[in-house]
Amino acid sequence: MRLKLEFTTEPFDLDEPPPHARVARELVEGTLEAVDVGPFGNTAEGSADAVIAAVGELLRRTLAAGATRVTLQVNALGGDAE
Repeated sequence: MRLKLEFTTEPFDLDEPPPHARVARELVEGTLEAVDVGPFGNTAEGSADAVIAAVGELLRRTLAAGATRVTLQVNALGGDAE
């Protein structure tokens, strides 16, 4: 099964990405596929195992880097179970 992860980290800074946003970007670009990073939301896709592992790491790293809120949603895209 493939999953799609959508997430945001806060607080926002439109002038320069804060450390928690940079950490999140590095994580998903290094572990997931179809990554789309934007100023108000980010998406990435991968196998169920990869996305589930990335979510745990995303929470640990972004909170440690100063995020005060992490909002996320995971959607099943279908496909074979992994």
